[in-house]
Amino acid sequence: MDMMDQAKVLELLEDREVNLVRFELSDMHGVPRCKTIPTSLFKKKANEGLNFGLGFMNKDPGYNIVHGSKEYLEKRNFGDCVCFPEYNTFTLLPWCGNTTGRVLLEPRLEGVPIAAYPRNIAKRQLDRLKNLGYSLLSAHEHEFYLVDKETRKPIYDIGNLRATSNNFQLGKLYTEIAKQLPKVGVEIETLETGCGAGQLQVTYRPAFGIRAPDNAHTYKISIKEIAYQQGYMATFMTKPFFDDESNGAHFCHSLWDVTEKIPLTHDPDDPTGLSQVAQHWMAGILKHAPGLALLLTPTVNCFRRYDFTTPVNATWGIDNRSCYLRVKLRDDAKNAYMENRASSSASNPYLTLAATVAAGIDGIQHKLALPKGVSGSAYNNMNLPLGTSMIPHNMKDALKAFLDDEVICKSMGEDFVKLFTAAKMHEMELEEKAKREAKVNGDGDSDWEHTLYFESM
Repeated sequence: MDMMDQAKVLELLEDREVNLVRFELSDMHGVPRCKTIPTSLFKKKANEGLNFGLGFMNKDPGYNIVHGSKEYLEKRNFGDCVCFPEYNTFTLLPWCGNTTGRVLLEPRLEGVPIAAYPRNIAKRQLDRLKNLGYSLLSAHEHEFYLVDKETRKPIYDIGNLRATSNNFQLGKLYTEIAKQLPKVGVEIETLETGCGAGQLQVTYRPAFGIRAPDNAHTYKISIKEIAYQQGYMATFMTKPFFDDESNGAHFCHSLWDVTEKIPLTHDPDDPTGLSQVAQHWMAGILKHAPGLALLLTPTVNCFRRYDFTTPVNATWGIDNRSCYLRVKLRDDAKNAYMENRASSSASNPYLTLAATVAAGIDGIQHKLALPKGVSGSAYNNMNLPLGTSMIPHNMKDALKAFLDDEVICKSMGEDFVKLFTAAKMHEMELEEKAKREAKVNGDGDSDWEHTLYFESM
């Protein structure tokens, strides 16, 4: 991708006769939020900054008040932050006829980037990794469900992984996705149907540094908008249909040198097939896996995902889908990578990257030893190394594990920890309220989840 600056953006806006530009943020939950401005005001707003209410830092995905986080806004008089464009993220939106552009923002308070903003947390962790002499190549694999926009029913009735008959029904949509996403910097690799009825997955090329979660952000909102134009609705809610498959978001990544030229994950001479630094990195991730659960599976609905396809313990294995970390090794060292299979599709890609890097750095700095890899099923306790940690299976336990993990909490920052945990306690309160009302009314207790997550996620 060419490096962009204000002059290049202004030239592009004029040459392409662009009418509007979205100034866009990703909130605490990964939900895109924007203000749209006429192109004539782009330079003025870019130089002076665009005022943005701080609600994106303390609201739930439906933009409802999270009472436990009001203190953050009260200290700032419920005011605005000022946002400035990150020019390298500018792109035209071809499905809008190339008359609309989009640029991601850096929100600031009193001229200082907001420390608790997820994208800034990710940048901070990547800087720490760079200072150790490493870079990260990564990509997310977000699954989603496609439903009829009006009926909210899946576009086909029976899930059948990669079935050509289901793929055929999606020909027009596939063509549009494959044509449009590369134009916004997301290089498509595969398009396939999932196990669930109406479930899809689109994978794309990995990228270095902050561009990887930027790509994930762009991918998710692009899928939603392209689908909507064709009469569908795409949802990345983790478990939208409780009797069908869940949406995961595997985080695939590998370590490279700071120049982004030399791969550092694979060592064919080591019995594990992994370099020493990769082993320390993975050991750190496994050590902190319980504390990472709140960030990788961040909604009450996410915890409905746990089944035989979801890792339940802090394990690793070579090409082992039952493990928390699945390692893919090939003859070419450039293609070796680690797949964290714990993330759900409703997770914020900036936070999954930041949390992974923070845990991996701890492993590198303390030269943590990698436990023995699992051969066979990691769901069979007989196959597990002694002392293997279990992953929290509910929000309450995940919240405790997160708060007990000093390394991860310190890496994320005090303000973030207060805001994010308040949001999670808010969700638990909504769940308990729904359960109480269900007992009284004799109804199900899951409607609130659809109201909060289905469209926003």
